[in-house]
Amino acid sequence: MRIIIKIGTSTLAHATGMLNLRKAERLVHVIADLKNAGHEIVLVSSGAIGIGAGKLHLKQRPSDVPTRQACASVGQCELMYEYDKLFGAYNHTVSQVLLTLDVVDKEERRRNAVNTLEKLLEMNVIPIINENDTVATEEIAFGDNDTLSAIVGTLIKPDLLIILSDVDGLYTMPPADHPEAVKLDLVEEITPAIIEMAGGSGSTLGTGGMATKIEAAKIAMEHGFEMVLLSGADPEEMYDVIEGKSVGTRFRKRT
Repeated sequence: MRIIIKIGTSTLAHATGMLNLRKAERLVHVIADLKNAGHEIVLVSSGAIGIGAGKLHLKQRPSDVPTRQACASVGQCELMYEYDKLFGAYNHTVSQVLLTLDVVDKEERRRNAVNTLEKLLEMNVIPIINENDTVATEEIAFGDNDTLSAIVGTLIKPDLLIILSDVDGLYTMPPADHPEAVKLDLVEEITPAIIEMAGGSGSTLGTGGMATKIEAAKIAMEHGFEMVLLSGADPEEMYDVIEGKSVGTRFRKRT
């Protein structure tokens, strides 16, 4: 299988913004094992701004663009250093790919991005993709990595997109505030009712929320690949996802 795995800031970092080394090691262990099993893996990793903010001793994600871009510059170095070290322990090579929206909007640049990603996979590399936050402006920004991961899917046509988050699926209402909320195991269509279930961002260091995950699911389903929303707290559940077991919320592709 060709699998895109999107890792959110809340999955990678402590509330301080500093990298959660224990969680990162567990994630890489499972992903490396999936690679060992013969799957092609592409990571879309958030965390650069949050980790940069933590390293620069900021208490929350900055609101102004220059500070966010400075944090991204610092955090991206730390993020790739850790990924390279952790995957290297399992003899896997990683690469960094930073994208902005204009890359996929313009045909020639889109084709170049596809060719590069396909060649990296052919060479048995794990591409690690992030938005190029250091230079991105409002006009060329994806805005969140949930959407970015689905758009990457339109480029390389995966079998599956797994989004790891701080929630273990889509609920009928926010479970933190409503104990009676019910998790949906399977979604076959993005209806107005599904859209209404989406809330705002749940992290002070990230940009995503359920709304961006629903948008990612819509893109995936329209382009012929499935998406599973899964908790990043238990990365071993990715084995269950690939085996077709009912974990998280699966958004079934259109046939």
